[in-house]
Amino acid sequence: MTYESLLCDLVKNDDRYIILTAENRAAIRNLPDIVSKNFMDLGIAEQTMTGVAAGLALRGRIPVLHALATFLTMRAFEFIRTDVGIGNLPVKFVGCVPGFLSEANGPTHQAVEDIGLMRLIPNMEIFCPADEDDLLLSLKDVLASPRPAYIRYINTKPSLKHQTGLKYGEAEVIQSGYDITLFTYGIMLAEALKAKRILEEKGFSVGLVNLKYLNPFDEETVLANINSSYLNVCIEDHYSVGGLYSIIAEMLIRRRTSANIMSVSLNNKWFKPVLLKEVLEYEGFTGKQIADRILYVIKNELTAIIEK
Repeated sequence: MTYESLLCDLVKNDDRYIILTAENRAAIRNLPDIVSKNFMDLGIAEQTMTGVAAGLALRGRIPVLHALATFLTMRAFEFIRTDVGIGNLPVKFVGCVPGFLSEANGPTHQAVEDIGLMRLIPNMEIFCPADEDDLLLSLKDVLASPRPAYIRYINTKPSLKHQTGLKYGEAEVIQSGYDITLFTYGIMLAEALKAKRILEEKGFSVGLVNLKYLNPFDEETVLANINSSYLNVCIEDHYSVGGLYSIIAEMLIRRRTSANIMSVSLNNKWFKPVLLKEVLEYEGFTGKQIADRILYVIKNELTAIIEK
C-alpha cells in the first residue's frame, strides 16, 4: 500500500473524494489516468485551488489538495483562512516537502513556519506523520474527519514499527523515561531515536514520544510524560515559535504548571539548501548532535546545582 494507492481506493469507493493539485504530482502521478473524473490540476495557482476546493466542499465533496508546503500554507493562507477556515469545511491540505524534506531548495521553498501558520486557523487539524507507514496508518482517519486538515506529506521509510490501534489524536509513546523525554514529530523521529540510543548508552533513562497529531493534541499523555521526566526536549524541523515547543509551552501556562523544557529547532533562520544528510549535519540535527546538545545542557545544569 502506498499513499497513491490508498487515495485511489478511497476515490473508487467514495465519490465524495476529489483529488486536486497545483501542478505537484510527485505523490499522485498515476491518479489522473485512473480516477480522471475525480482529479483536477489547477496549475500553479494555490489560491484558486483552495477556492475551488471550498466550493466543492460546500456541495458535499471532500477535496484533498496537493502543493509544495511553503506555497500552500503561505501563498494561499488568506484563502485557507477565509474560504475554508471560517466555514469549517472538510478540505484536506497536503503539503509536500515540508521542513527539512525541502533539502536542496532555498528559503523560498522551505516550509519551516507551516505548522505555526496552520495553527492560527480555528478548527484546522494538523497531522505530521514520521514516515510512510505512520502516514498510511492514520490517513483515513484524518481524511474522514469533518474538519479541515493540514497534512505534512512524507514518504520516507520507517525507523521503527509503529503502534496500531491508536485513537485519533493520540500520541504514540514509544517508550517512557524518567531522566529525559524526547518529544518530536515527522522526519525528526528517526534522529530522535538515534539520540535516544546514544543517551541510553550513557546510562540515562530516555523516553520518546511521537506527536504525529499536533491538533488535536494529546495533552494528557504529554503532561504525564513531562511530569515523570527531569528534562524534556522538543525536536522539530520548524521554528520554535509556533511549533511543538510553542504548543507545549502554551499548554503548561494554561494549566498553571512548569517544567524543564529544551528546544531543538530552527531559530530565526532558514536552513542551508543541501541534501538532507548534509542539512541535518550542518544545522546540528543528527541524532549524535542532538544527544551532545542534551548532554551539554544536563552538564551545565548539574554544575550550577553543585556550585549552589
